[in-house]
Amino acid sequence: MAGHSKWSTIKHKKAKEDAKRGKAFTKLIKEITVAARSGGGDPTGNAKLRLLLEKAKEINMPKENAERAIKRGTGELPGVSYEPITYEGYGPHGIAVLVDTLTDNKNRTVSDMRRIFSSKGGNLAETGSVSWIFEKKGMIQLLAEEIEEDELLEKLIDHDIDNIVKDEGIFFITCEAKSLMQVKKAIQEMGLTIENTDLEWIPKNTTKLDEQQAQKAYELLSTLDDHDDVQNVYTNLTQ
Repeated sequence: MAGHSKWSTIKHKKAKEDAKRGKAFTKLIKEITVAARSGGGDPTGNAKLRLLLEKAKEINMPKENAERAIKRGTGELPGVSYEPITYEGYGPHGIAVLVDTLTDNKNRTVSDMRRIFSSKGGNLAETGSVSWIFEKKGMIQLLAEEIEEDELLEKLIDHDIDNIVKDEGIFFITCEAKSLMQVKKAIQEMGLTIENTDLEWIPKNTTKLDEQQAQKAYELLSTLDDHDDVQNVYTNLTQ
C-alpha cells in the first residue's frame, strides 16, 4: 500500500457514521449551495455541481434537499452565504495538513482552526506553506468484495489511473481530476458499488510516523474533521 494514506480509510469510516447521523447531508448541502452560487444551478453546465449531485445520490440524500440548496445558491430562496477558505498547517511531528472549509464567519473559523491546531500539537501556517505538497486528483472508493484487484486494474488500464489501493475492504482509486467522471462511468458500467466519488488533495510527498506518533496526528485530523465549518481534511501522513 505504498503511498496510501491511512487517514483516507479513517475518513471513509467516519463518513459512513456521519451519513447515519445526517451530518454528511449538512456538509454536502453547503457545498451544493456554494457551487450553484458560483457556477449556476444547471448541472449540465456546472461540472462541480454535477459531481456534488452525484455524491448526494451516493449518500441517499433526498432530492428535495439538493434542490433547495441549489435554489439558495442561485438566490431563488433566501439562505446563508458561505465562503470557501482553505487553511494550511502542520500537525504533530511536522505532518502537512490542508483543511477545506465553508464558513459564514471567517473570524470565528480561523480562531477555531488556530485553537484546534495548537491544542493538538500543531500550528496554523501561512497560505502556500504546505499546499505545494498536494495536487488535486480524482478519488473513487468502491467495495473490494465485488472484484479482484487484477481484474479491476485490467478493466481500467486505458484510463488515467494513478493508483489502486485496497484497504479494509475498500478500493481507493486515484485518477487525473479531468478523468474522474469518465472513470466513474467505466466502473458503473461494470456494475460495481461505488461508495464515494470526489476531488481530493493528494500529497506528492508523504511522511510516515510510528504508531504512537500517528495516533496523536489522527487526533488532530479527526477533531478538525468534526468541526461544523470543515468540509474535508487532507494530510501527507501515510501511517
